[in-house]
Formats: sequence, structure tokens, C-alpha cells
Amino acid sequence: MIAILQPYIPHYREEFFDMLQEQLPMDLYCYEKQAEIGKDHFKVGNTKVISLPAIVKGPFVFYNPFPLLNRKYNVLVLMLNFGHLSTWLILLLRPFIKQKIVLWGHGISVKRYVKEEKKPDFLLRWMIALSDGVWFYTKKELDVWKTFMPKMNGHALNNTISGVEAILDLNIPDKQALRERYGITQQRVLIYCARFNEPGRRVDLLVELIETLSPEAFAFVIIGDGRLKPDFSAYPHVRDFGALYDRKVKDELFSMADIYFQPGWVGLSIVEAMSYGKPIFTFKRSASILQCVEYSYIKHGHNGMVFDSMRDCVDTLSLTTEKEIGRMGENARAYVKQELTMDTMADNAVTAIRHISSPKQVVHEDAK
Repeated sequence: MIAILQPYIPHYREEFFDMLQEQLPMDLYCYEKQAEIGKDHFKVGNTKVISLPAIVKGPFVFYNPFPLLNRKYNVLVLMLNFGHLSTWLILLLRPFIKQKIVLWGHGISVKRYVKEEKKPDFLLRWMIALSDGVWFYTKKELDVWKTFMPKMNGHALNNTISGVEAILDLNIPDKQALRERYGITQQRVLIYCARFNEPGRRVDLLVELIETLSPEAFAFVIIGDGRLKPDFSAYPHVRDFGALYDRKVKDELFSMADIYFQPGWVGLSIVEAMSYGKPIFTFKRSASILQCVEYSYIKHGHNGMVFDSMRDCVDTLSLTTEKEIGRMGENARAYVKQELTMDTMADNAVTAIRHISSPKQVVHEDAK
């Protein structure tokens, strides 16, 4: 039996845990109250969890480790986060306990990616060296770590969201009919769907693009809410739908759009957009443009476009043909179907658990 630790379970992750429970006996522990999920503008999932008492101070978390050390668990899946003090305690106790310890995380900090891609954080290296295995969100992060710790027992899950298969099976409505219903007359429609709670999303660049492009030729659909959200009411070519969880309405909004545009901090939202067959347009990762690990899903010119500058972005939007946009959208959808279904993510996790559970497969390294 395995035990998995998470802060809370948002709606986009519940299908993953439900599918795991179908294949493996599992208990899911959360150290934050599900009711607190609203502060991050997430929708609460319905997956059954066990509450774990914890003290949270800034980046540091001390949760009660004793329920996890119950002998009924042969594998513990904890978080790859050096601020989790209890995880350090469990890792240091590893020679004296019977459980295998798996660490699950991004692998590289979003905010420190440019630096850590070349030299991963020492504390994360130490944590990994003390563990029995690691789950990474994407293949790119696994490859990065393999260059530094080639014998590491690592697995990539291919991070995705609940409901991908339903979107892939969707009968796409008539785009023009939808635009007429929503009163959109512009030839090209860009859609943005993410929370406005993180400066790294670079909403200033979204606003700059809205102000730069012709209101007669381009329309924007905005889905999302949050403390950093600007007032879009002054722009006649922007349709702002706020926080939206109605799947039918989202199906319509994505179906009538041509391109998914998010300047920075692209993450799981691009998986949803790619499922609808929308190419992803964003900016190149840099010290000033932060991108989440799912950024590696974007292949420039194949299933999206990655820009060096706003001028580059504006020119490309003006010159790219409908045929080219359609081709990239089809490639985006095909990539999700091949690599990013929830079945694939759950199967990768089960395979990793079975691999890690085999003593002959476990290899440790120094944190040097």
C-alpha cells in the first residue's frame, strides 16, 4: 500500500488520484484544509483525503510524520520540496524504516529555472540522493537531472489535467456560428485562460498586445480571475468571462478561438488549450519571462510559437495564415492524444511505483 502527500487536491488533479486508486491500494494525505483551496482560485476536487496536521510558516512546512510511518505503507510519495522539514526527517530516518521513499515535484524551481537548469539546487540534490526514486512532471526535467545524476531512479509522469479525454472526444461546434452568437466579428480570436494571481504570468504583456493589435482584426477571450487581474472593460475587442468552470461554455469559447496566448508562466493551462487543438503562443523563457515545466511541451513552429520580443509576436500574428494556425493546432491536439492523457500519466506513475518497489532496481548517488 502507498501513501501520497499533497497540500490539497484541486479539481484538475482528482482524476489522476482516482485512477491510481483503481490500480493500487492508496491513502491520500493533505496537510492543508480543502476549504483553503479557494485562496489560490482553484476549484475543490471531490477525491477522498485524510487530513494531516501541519504547521506552515512561509516556505516551511512541518507536518505530522507519524501516520505516514505506519507499517501498512510500503511506499511513501512525498513532495520534492526542501522547505518540508518533516520530509527531511523521514529521509534521514530511511535506514531505520521499511518504506521506500519517492519524491514528486517540478524538479526545478520555476523562478530559478534559468540558473538551476545548468546547476540544480544542492538541497534538492541532497534530497534526491536520500530517496529511493523521483517522479518528475515532464521528460525535460528528468533529462536535465539525468545529466547530473545519471544513475538516479527517476520517472517522468507527463503532467496533465483531468478531463483531457473528454475534450479530445468533443465534436467541435461550428466556429463561425459561435462567433456570431457571442457577437465577435474579428477575423482572428486569441484566448487566455489562467488565474491572475502570479506576477510571472506577465499580464502587462497581455495588455500590451491587446493595445497594440487592431481591434477590428483581433478579438481576445479572457477566462480567469485573481488579485492581479486588470480591468478589461475599456477594450471593446475583449470578452471577459471571469472565473469559469462551466465545461459547456468553455467548450464553446475555446472552439471559436484560433490561438491560445499566455505571455509567461505557462503551465497546465496549455494542456487544456492543446486538447482543443489550439496552438500555444508565448514568449521565450528568460530571467524576466518565467515559464513552468510544461513549457517544454511547446515545439516552436510545430504546435505553437515562442517569441523573442513583442515585435516578433505582433508580426507573426499579423502574417501567419489560417492554414498554418490550423496545422499547428492539429499538431498540438495530436501531442496531447499521444503523450498527455490522464491514462498515460496514471500508467507512468503505476509503472514507477512498481519499479521503485523492486529492491534490485534502486540505485543511490551522492549529492556531490
